[in-house]
Amino acid sequence: MTDTVADNTVASVHYTGTLPASGEVFDTSEGRDPLTFLVGHKQMIPGFEEEMMGAKVGERRTFTLEPERAYGQRMEDAVQKIEREQFGDITPEVGMMLMSDIGPFTVTAVDDQLVEVDFNHKLAGETLEFSVEVVEVRAASEEEIAHGHAHGPGGHHH
Repeated sequence: MTDTVADNTVASVHYTGTLPASGEVFDTSEGRDPLTFLVGHKQMIPGFEEEMMGAKVGERRTFTLEPERAYGQRMEDAVQKIEREQFGDITPEVGMMLMSDIGPFTVTAVDDQLVEVDFNHKLAGETLEFSVEVVEVRAASEEEIAHGHAHGPGGHHH
């Protein structure tokens, strides 16, 4: 039985993510099931896993991630203008999050002909602070390692 976060373990954690500049909570597992992930398989932003390595069940860690260890810097070329007619039946509105063939994007501006969209992650360019408590750690099964994600309760169901 393992009780330490390491590669090829399945970790369950409760977490709260805040923006240190404003104190705004951008994500939390409070009031929900813990987040369960397969460690060492790039399911989490890089800094999150790095900071949690070696943590034991019951341990709480608080850490700050610069953009390079979180969602990266904002890329200006990820902001594009698309002909409004490309949206078909959808009426684009500022703030809308939509999916495209190349990934999710947010509508940032709309006029009669053009729609400005942003493919940057909404937290790109942000420094993030996390408070994370390890709830459970177990060895991953061979099947989970082969599939690259956790299975079962709190994990991925096929």
